[in-house]
Amino acid sequence: MYAVVTSGGKQYKVEEGETLKVEKISGDVGSPVKFDRVLMISDGDTVIIGQPVLDDALVEGHIVEQGKSKKIIVFKYKRRKRYRRKQGHRQQYTAIKIDSIKAKGVKATKKAEPEAQKPAAEEAAAKVEAKKPEAPKAAVKKKVAKKPAAKAEAKKKETKKAPKPRAKKADTDKAKTKKTEAKKTTAKKSAAKKAPAKKTTAKKKAGDKTK
Repeated sequence: MYAVVTSGGKQYKVEEGETLKVEKISGDVGSPVKFDRVLMISDGDTVIIGQPVLDDALVEGHIVEQGKSKKIIVFKYKRRKRYRRKQGHRQQYTAIKIDSIKAKGVKATKKAEPEAQKPAAEEAAAKVEAKKPEAPKAAVKKKVAKKPAAKAEAKKKETKKAPKPRAKKADTDKAKTKKTEAKKTTAKKSAAKKAPAKKTTAKKKAGDKTK
């Protein structure tokens, strides 16, 4: 359950049991305080809004502390005028603890009661159970790390399985055979070209003799 209250020209959301800091209100510590300007009240189910203030609505509390907030420095300055003013200020406040929120048509919420203390027998049984030793946990098998010798053997096996570089030699042999075949073909072609030249020379010699 909460309410919205005005105090010192400001609005505050208030709940029961809450301490609230407002602008200074005259009074001693422990003296009662009443907020009669209530703008809104809600209990979770129903919401009542004033126009602008609720009639027959009241928030009660008592003063807990009269104090001052942290210092604020106020500094004024005008250039080229030799004007500087420095001043400190501590705003006064009043701390109020909210006791009750009253309004028509709204049910007051009950404070949660502390749980009843457990009997001594139950507490003793709980302590005995806590002191009992826990069952031993199952032994966890540790993983045995492989020795370096095993790793060396695995590398040897991999090298053995790898195919030997015989294919390269076969490729070189094929290349050599191709070169020899190419040389033979070129020799044959050159021989075929030279053969008809000899015949023509023989024919010319025969013609000269007939003359």
